[in-house]
Amino acid sequence: MSIAANLQDIQGRIRSAALAAGREPDSVRLVAVSKTRPAGDVIDAFRAGQAVFGENYVQELVAKSAAVTEAVEWHFIGHLQSNKVKQLAGLVTMIHSVDRFSLAEEVSRQWGRLGRPCDILVQVNLSGEASKSGTSEAEALQLVRVISSLPHVRIRGLMTMPPFFDDPAAARPFFAELKRLAQRIETEGLPGVEMRELSMGMSGDFEAAIQEGATLVRVGSSIFGTR
Repeated sequence: MSIAANLQDIQGRIRSAALAAGREPDSVRLVAVSKTRPAGDVIDAFRAGQAVFGENYVQELVAKSAAVTEAVEWHFIGHLQSNKVKQLAGLVTMIHSVDRFSLAEEVSRQWGRLGRPCDILVQVNLSGEASKSGTSEAEALQLVRVISSLPHVRIRGLMTMPPFFDDPAAARPFFAELKRLAQRIETEGLPGVEMRELSMGMSGDFEAAIQEGATLVRVGSSIFGTR
């Protein structure tokens, strides 16, 4: 199948999952994960109606964004080192993977030079797996509190990556827990903090994530094929 046909299929599945959960389909946005894919694939997907693309590696995003002249919206979704933030400043609309104060501080510093804020999500490692980035659930609220004092970042929600399961339903408790955590943070009423975005769910489990409240689903291989 072509990228356009794959996108149509995924959008149909997103719509069905949202309706089954009693949600508006347009409350869920698709982030097409284009890491390791050539710029031509991004252009093909954009021409097929896809607007938002997620990249995991700074160098690759910088190179690809220079090659793609279409008005795509870039999100950074991978592990981010503070010394690479400068290269992303002004390029990305949202960073999904802020997991420590020092990183948020550097994001605020670099976007401050542009005179505008950066929208970020706080990444939470709900599974406790050492292989995954993210603050712990216990420390998430305190991290949000301290980040909220920074002048050029706006916290827009949370992101998580559950363990890999053969059965997507097994990931649902992790998605549900991120939603509960977001609701707890929302009740704090912190200035400049909104919990309107939940970035969770990938090719194998995005429908389960939508059932539990995902607003951003990160899908790569089901659109572009296996890498």
